[in-house]
Amino acid sequence: MNAEVFLFYFCSMNQDQLIQLHSVFLASSGVSTDSRKISKDCLFFALKGEHHDGNQFARSALQQGALLAIADDPALCNTPGVFIVDDVLTSLQQLATFHRMQCPARVIGITGSNGKTTTKELITRVLAKKFNVVSTSGNLNNHIGVPLTLLRIKQETEIAVVEMGANHVGEIDFLSRIARPDFGLITNIGKAHLEGFGGIEGVIQAKTELYRFIKETGGMVFLNMDDALLAKHAQGIKQYSYSKTAHSGIRGTLVKANPFVHFQWQIPDSAVTFTIQTSLIGIYNLDNLLAAVAVGHFFEVEPELINAAVESYQPSNNRSQLITKDGFNIIMDAYNANPVSMSAAICNLASLGCSRPVVVLGDMLELGEDSQHEHKAILDLLITMGITEVYLVGTEFAVAAGSYGFPVFRDVHELNNALREFSWTGTHVLIKGSRGIRLEMLDFINEK
Repeated sequence: MNAEVFLFYFCSMNQDQLIQLHSVFLASSGVSTDSRKISKDCLFFALKGEHHDGNQFARSALQQGALLAIADDPALCNTPGVFIVDDVLTSLQQLATFHRMQCPARVIGITGSNGKTTTKELITRVLAKKFNVVSTSGNLNNHIGVPLTLLRIKQETEIAVVEMGANHVGEIDFLSRIARPDFGLITNIGKAHLEGFGGIEGVIQAKTELYRFIKETGGMVFLNMDDALLAKHAQGIKQYSYSKTAHSGIRGTLVKANPFVHFQWQIPDSAVTFTIQTSLIGIYNLDNLLAAVAVGHFFEVEPELINAAVESYQPSNNRSQLITKDGFNIIMDAYNANPVSMSAAICNLASLGCSRPVVVLGDMLELGEDSQHEHKAILDLLITMGITEVYLVGTEFAVAAGSYGFPVFRDVHELNNALREFSWTGTHVLIKGSRGIRLEMLDFINEK
């Protein structure tokens, strides 16, 4: 199709215009929001960012082979191949919702303070054993990432697994109304992004927006029955449960976690027990694993296929990874951090019974006025656990450390210099911190 055929000017998209754009989308090769990554016959959405204006690249995208450029700069209104809208981002979201509603795929929405990306990956792998599945790439789980995921759904897609993240009240509700999930899963609710949410009550209000949407639309939730807070907010909603203690729903039992999680699970009302050896570090991952088992069983994936999918999952992207070096081991869990996940990671290290545990911690960001209290609580936990080889990175830990006596470094570069002659032999090193601290740049991790 020739891009010059499409010359539109609309202040906003009404239903007819949305249908028109959707028909062009169906004839396209997909969607791009990056003019450096244009595929032939794609739709280019000229989004504005903090430091860029996609409108400036609309012509370039068309020259590279885009079928249509969706822009909101009126100066482009007479440019062949440009579809002018009132707001590009809103139009992307409108198109995604409209497309989702035209496709038969069932949508599972996933959110939570910790573990949502790992849970999403596990569920995707389990369901892919039986179904044609689309899921969120990486953690593209915001107001742009969710629409992009929905626009990857095809007519043959049977299930879409959509991760939804937020750092303000109202965002999960907003994303739910874009994705229109049939099923919802909240991994947990903890102290994350407290600054944006205004405290833990704000986190609870925000995360449970998914439950309220599911209740409003008559959907179903996958519920961790061990979590009293989630169980409370899921009352009155159709549920399929999983638990380490309750006898209803999928029941799981930890066998061991040294270092990898090894667990058993049972089907409701059955004496048959299945055993799975995973490649995930951390007892805290058992809930994520049981969530994937429960979703798979609900969708009638054969137990043997569930087991195979879970056992073959290899963690990546600095999440619950075990990296074996010459003479020592690294537990790499530095994609992100909050008080709950950092405490769990420290407790897990202590449970391994290592002869020489070492901890490298980076600041937990976006905690607002609770930041110092939460960073000091982590330092108290280290003392309680008897972990003495500790290296801290960031301004929040620098303030909190005070009389604790642990060395603190301004950034990763400064810590790298301090560790050049450090002997790692015989250590088990936990690396945990918020993404903004960039602990993955530590030299000893990347050395061959």
